[in-house]
Amino acid sequence: MTTTEAMTEAATTTVGTLDVPGAVLHYQVRGTGPTLLISQSGEGDADRSTDLVARLTRSYRVITYDRRGLSRSRLDAPERGATLVEHADDVQHLLAALTDAPALMLGCSLGAAIGLHAAVRHPGLVHTLVAHEPVAPRLLPDQERARHERELTALQDLYRQEGLGAVLPEIVRTLGIDPTGAGAEPGLTPQPMNAQRIANFDHFIRHDFTAVVHDTLDTTALANTGTRIVPAAGRTTPRTVFDHACAVSLAELVGHRLVEFPGGHNGNTSHPKAYAARLRQVLEGAC
Repeated sequence: MTTTEAMTEAATTTVGTLDVPGAVLHYQVRGTGPTLLISQSGEGDADRSTDLVARLTRSYRVITYDRRGLSRSRLDAPERGATLVEHADDVQHLLAALTDAPALMLGCSLGAAIGLHAAVRHPGLVHTLVAHEPVAPRLLPDQERARHERELTALQDLYRQEGLGAVLPEIVRTLGIDPTGAGAEPGLTPQPMNAQRIANFDHFIRHDFTAVVHDTLDTTALANTGTRIVPAAGRTTPRTVFDHACAVSLAELVGHRLVEFPGGHNGNTSHPKAYAARLRQVLEGAC
């Protein structure tokens, strides 16, 4: 992106807040075209996929937001956190406020699990959902599901006992993320481990892990939501990790082949140019 293009995009970015039950959400809107909502992974806020968004704004009107409890979004009761149902209802409130037509949605990791709930709870809200490696153990057979729920609880315990430095490598291992960033595209926007991001990790691990462990997703309803659900996985994500297994199970449930995207679990941030190109293909129905 040239300096002129960057200035033009900045000038056309809309930043706002939306009151929803129990929270105030911060959101950003960029670009023109069909509405595309991006629900981020992990501790990611509205700025998480900035390099990806910059490559989509000529084709889509892109909405990003701070999930409740992260960064500029606020919870009325921060100590309680939120359920995945509440996160999905936030998606409904955002889209109801910002568009009057069914939207496109990219959900990454936890964001994909939120998208699945939104598809089930709010028919007609999302036209197409690209669900990239959903962190949704309920998609798995009971024994496997229980094992991974215990794994997430153990990660929470490790965090409480030894802190972020101890638990991050284990989260990376659990999700099959390459910590070296090998093969990432050049010129990526830095994402430093600053105080805000540390606070976001704290909320994510303490509360959103709990939301995943106590998830109530009706997986049997996914095949008949009226939403075109596209299961996706990273090309370099190990086939042995549970987020990849969730994507494979989702593909079987909805009867759609698993679509491969560039990079791994965080391909949206490590390979934004190639990821954007692949996303356009999928959203246009070419895959």
